[in-house]
Amino acid sequence: MLRIKRTYDPPSRTDGLRMLVERLWPRGTKKEALPMHAWVKDVAPSGKLRQWFDHRPERWDEFRRRYHRELDAKPEAWRPLLSASRGKTVTLLYSSHDVIHNSAVALREYLTKHQRRAETHEDLH
Repeated sequence: MLRIKRTYDPPSRTDGLRMLVERLWPRGTKKEALPMHAWVKDVAPSGKLRQWFDHRPERWDEFRRRYHRELDAKPEAWRPLLSASRGKTVTLLYSSHDVIHNSAVALREYLTKHQRRAETHEDLH
């Protein structure tokens, strides 16, 4: 199961594996103050794409398309997250104030799509 949660929200026992999926460290947060299992920088959008998006909701659909293309090019970055989520809860941590238009939402969408494909292929065999 894949969940998303802001880094500023308190951890919960139901979070499972907590993975920071941001390229930049969350502002105002000390490293020892953020409970997490791993910081997975490579799965985050490129700096160029992040700057272009600039958290502008009108760019959301195009951001998602571009980010998903970036993810297509680097499966080694996201496959471990997908594998970890099989039978377990993985919480993708993000720091954006916008809970609807952020890279963790787009990443969970991408991973969920690949999770369904994998399950469908397993059912066929």
